[in-house]
Amino acid sequence: MPSKRLMGTFAFVDFCLLAAGVILIVFSEIWRMPNLMFNFTFSNEMLTGGLVMGIFFLLTFVLSIGAVVQKNHVTMGFVLLNWMLVLDALVVIVAGTIVWYFTLGERAHYFTVFNALSRDTRIEIQDKFSCCGYFTQNDTVEIGGSFCANQTFVDTLVDPNNTDTFRCVAPLTKFTDFTLNNTFT
Repeated sequence: MPSKRLMGTFAFVDFCLLAAGVILIVFSEIWRMPNLMFNFTFSNEMLTGGLVMGIFFLLTFVLSIGAVVQKNHVTMGFVLLNWMLVLDALVVIVAGTIVWYFTLGERAHYFTVFNALSRDTRIEIQDKFSCCGYFTQNDTVEIGGSFCANQTFVDTLVDPNNTDTFRCVAPLTKFTDFTLNNTFT
């Protein structure tokens, strides 16, 4: 018979696995709701990946309960549990590698995302960060809204000495980098 301390430790770690699975599933669904910056940062593929990882964790939790309640001489449940934990580790490593690799090219990737946005969404982003255009004021600027109200105003923002002033790339990648790093961590 295993000691109470061992069973307590197993129960705590198992509860942590359950909590992680539930958190992954809940946040994967919550972040699908309409939100300007989360919808800009997370693609549906990323959120589906979080959902799949959460399901893997919950399946592992269920398997662990089955493994621990078996008789002492039956160890097949623990063998399956160990393989499932290895599979969980691989899923986490793959997801982490994808997020890490993704963060290496944020500026270029989110330029594509910014270009694909509707005119109204780009205006909303420009108003939120008080910026015009992504890399420069003439690449993807949308005239309208409260900040980039007209072309004359946009033309006054050009500063040849400072290439980051009033461009959306810096605040957008700052938010996305912070969000992606904290999401995986």
